[in-house]
Amino acid sequence: MKIESPVLGTLEIAEDKLIEFPNGLSGFEDLRRFALLHDEEAGTPGLHLLLAVDSPDLVFSVTEPANISVHYELSLTDEESAAIGLDDPSGAIVLVILRRTEADPDKPETAGLMANYMAPLVLNLATRRGLQKVMTRVDCEVTLRSV
Repeated sequence: MKIESPVLGTLEIAEDKLIEFPNGLSGFEDLRRFALLHDEEAGTPGLHLLLAVDSPDLVFSVTEPANISVHYELSLTDEESAAIGLDDPSGAIVLVILRRTEADPDKPETAGLMANYMAPLVLNLATRRGLQKVMTRVDCEVTLRSV
């Protein structure tokens, strides 16, 4: 399928490479088909783009939490696992949506990328189905290491 994206240009994406989010994403519940893309030439091996196929002007930057040195676990309900056809947790990958933040003029250190750990994406690549796990609470454990 050929997709014209105002952000990424003309793309050719095979139908069998699409990922379906049966419930859409938070704020975009009506968009269910996405393509997970990676630009090899960009020099950002851990960064992927998630393109809304039916609204190609919508593109999210996503990465695995481990790529930004964050390790965390989450649990899916039986219903969530069934929705994406996940029988074995090792068949899932977890991604977080990234967003760029502009620097506050009084606090230049505030510029950078922010990752949304409260609503990660869980993908079953075998079934090409995914969901966004919106969490109201995250238990965290912090490990400090000297460098």
